[in-house]
Amino acid sequence: MLALPGSAYLYQGEELGLHEVADIPLDLVRDPVFARSGGTDKGRDGCRVPLPWTADGPSFGFGGGTAHLPQPDWFGPLSVQEQQRDPASTLALYQQALSLRHRLQGAETLEWMPGNGQVLHFGRPGGWRSVTNFGPRPVPLPGGTLLLASALVRDGLLPPDTTAWILNA
Repeated sequence: MLALPGSAYLYQGEELGLHEVADIPLDLVRDPVFARSGGTDKGRDGCRVPLPWTADGPSFGFGGGTAHLPQPDWFGPLSVQEQQRDPASTLALYQQALSLRHRLQGAETLEWMPGNGQVLHFGRPGGWRSVTNFGPRPVPLPGGTLLLASALVRDGLLPPDTTAWILNA
């Protein structure tokens, strides 16, 4: 999505690889939608749980006390503090992608490249391309310099469920 032209919107926690917290106890749900629906719709609280800044503490660094919505234990290893130590973390990937996006974005256009039914491939002004493999098998990357990849690329093959940004040769 960050390779596409136009504005980009990141949802809270996306840059940390967080997913919605689905198991908030009903007595702790705060979204007014829950009350208005008579308890049939839990509302948006699961995606509004405070972000984990540190690996521990009563609110994972969100504040001095406990958070207004419960944070699950699995937040600790995904905290900003932990991910800043890991160059292969989701946070590092997003920071690199946002930096490249800022540097590489040019005109608001893209050029679709031929694919094989499992690859989405487009070029951007400035001589770079985005290649996403949606298929079940690795596919060869086009020539050029690998700028970014969402998974480890080996032997010039883009793994399944992976996106790479390439600077043209």
